[in-house]
Amino acid sequence: MRIAVHAVGRMKAGPEKELADRFFDRFAKSGPAVGLEFPGVSEVPESRARSVAERKREEAERLRTQLAPGATLILLDERGRNISSEALAQKIATLRDGGHKSLVFAIGGADGHDPALRDTAELVISFGAATWPHQLVRVMLAEQLYRAATILSGHPYHRA
Repeated sequence: MRIAVHAVGRMKAGPEKELADRFFDRFAKSGPAVGLEFPGVSEVPESRARSVAERKREEAERLRTQLAPGATLILLDERGRNISSEALAQKIATLRDGGHKSLVFAIGGADGHDPALRDTAELVISFGAATWPHQLVRVMLAEQLYRAATILSGHPYHRA
């Protein structure tokens, strides 16, 4: 199964980008052993629309145009469910084993995700009750994808 990341906004050079890239690279190298491919991160610019609702709609439409037919969508959102690393790994495995070919994790813009997009998502998750900068969310997602691959392979990186 291909697991891609879609992000609204560009990641600037710096320590956050280096750390995200390090974990995405680890995931790309460890994923194939458990049937997970990582084609990379697609970045789209933030909408310049005047209203929040219009910005969310435009950003959601940009994501929809990039989704492969039949792709499964997981949104990262502060209002999402807080799930454990093991639960995320199990969700990924269940989708993979259920014949899903493509999974996209989407990080929204500063205003969050469009409600209509949330309604189509397989899952909406949060990395806790706090609001995180998008750069750190990308780092945390990269690490959790790598962690999921290690959990699924039985690698000792994850020690529960």
